[in-house]
Amino acid sequence: MTETVTDTVRTKKVTSARTVSGTVVSNKMDKTITVLIERRVQHPVYRKIIRRSSKIHAHDEQNVCGIGDSVTIAECRPISKSKSWVLKSIDKKGREV
Repeated sequence: MTETVTDTVRTKKVTSARTVSGTVVSNKMDKTITVLIERRVQHPVYRKIIRRSSKIHAHDEQNVCGIGDSVTIAECRPISKSKSWVLKSIDKKGREV
């Protein structure tokens, strides 16, 4: 009798991290920024375009962000209770006051 051995190869699905863009509204914490994310959605009944926003805490390793900066953040593993996003890039610097 002849035995045949088949190897099952498990392929791991690699997904890229979700990224969003927003504006820095606070940088008072150490290595943490608060980013305001605004999106436009249509009202389900009245069909008017309305703005929805959410504030997200993101990790800023070098403390380089200032208030008013436009940034891109990416989702990552949880860093703390409220931080599961990391700063990816600064798209546009805000005005210096």
